[in-house]
Amino acid sequence: MTSGALHPPDSRPAADSVPIPSSLVTLLVGMALVLSGLWVGYNVDLLPLDASANAPVYDSLFRVLFSIGTILFLGIVGLVVFSLVRFRRRAGDHTDGLAIEGNLLLEIVWTAIPAIVVLFVGIYSYDIYERMGGMSSLNDHSAMHQMPAMETMEASVSSAEGGQEPAARVWGGIGTGAGEANVLPVEVTAMQFAFIFHYPEGDITSGELHVPNGRPVELRMKANDVIHAFWVPQFRLKQDVIPGQPTVLTFTPTKAGSYPIICAELCGPYHGGMRSTVIVHEPDAYDAWLQKNSPVTATVASAPSTPTA
Repeated sequence: MTSGALHPPDSRPAADSVPIPSSLVTLLVGMALVLSGLWVGYNVDLLPLDASANAPVYDSLFRVLFSIGTILFLGIVGLVVFSLVRFRRRAGDHTDGLAIEGNLLLEIVWTAIPAIVVLFVGIYSYDIYERMGGMSSLNDHSAMHQMPAMETMEASVSSAEGGQEPAARVWGGIGTGAGEANVLPVEVTAMQFAFIFHYPEGDITSGELHVPNGRPVELRMKANDVIHAFWVPQFRLKQDVIPGQPTVLTFTPTKAGSYPIICAELCGPYHGGMRSTVIVHEPDAYDAWLQKNSPVTATVASAPSTPTA
C-alpha cells in the first residue's frame, strides 16, 4: 500500500521586501524633529514670572530660539547615536571603511540650512529689539560716533557763549516709545558695589528702586567706575552701564511685587553681592511712599505757619 502522495516543497520565491526610500525617511524624521522642537519650545517654561510690558515680547523670541535649539540638539544627538550603532565595526571586521567624498548636494544643504536659520534669527531678534524700544535712541548714528575732541570743543563753545553745560549724550539702551506720557524719570548710578536711585520729582535718594504699577519708568543710568549691568529677570531687561556713556532704559511694570536687581557684569571682588530690589507698588501705595520719603514734603510739613494780619 502506498501512502498519500508527497507534495514537493513550495519552490516559489519569497516576495522581496520593498525598501523604504531614504528621502521619505529623511522627511518623516525632519517632521518629527520640527514638531518635537515646537512642542518643547511652547510647552516647557523655563522663564521666571513676567512682570513688565516688554516680557511677552521677549518671551516670544525665547520660545523661537528654544524651539530651534531643541530641534538642532535632538537632530545632532540622534544622528550621532544612529551612526554609532549603524556604522560600528563588526566583530572580526578588520577592513578599512569606504572612501566616500564629493557629495555636492549634502554640502549645499548643510551650508544653506544654518545660513537660513542664522539670518532668520538675526532679523527676528532685530524686530523684537526694535519693538521693545531698543532702536529709538540709536537712530542718529552720527551722534554716536563723534570724536571726543568734538565734545570738548562743543563744551568750550557752550561755556563761552552762555556758561551752560551741553546736554549729556545718550549712548543707547531702550528708549521711550512714541506716544508714552507720564513717564517717571529715575537717575541710576552704578558703582562698586551698589546701585543708587535718585528721584528728581521728589528729590529722594534710595538704595531700592520703587516704581508704580502700570506707569512707564525711564532709568537714566551712569557708571562711576567700571562696567556694570542692570538686570531684572522678571522684566526681561538687562543693560550694560559703561563709564562715560549715559544710557537710558525704559520699561512699564505690570505686576505689583518685589523683584531682584542683579549686576550681571563682573565688576570686582564683591560683584556677587551687588544686588538690590525693585518694588512695584500700586499707584496709591507709590504716592504714599513718595510723600513719606520726599524731603520736600517733610520740609513743607515741618515749616511753621505764617500768621496773617
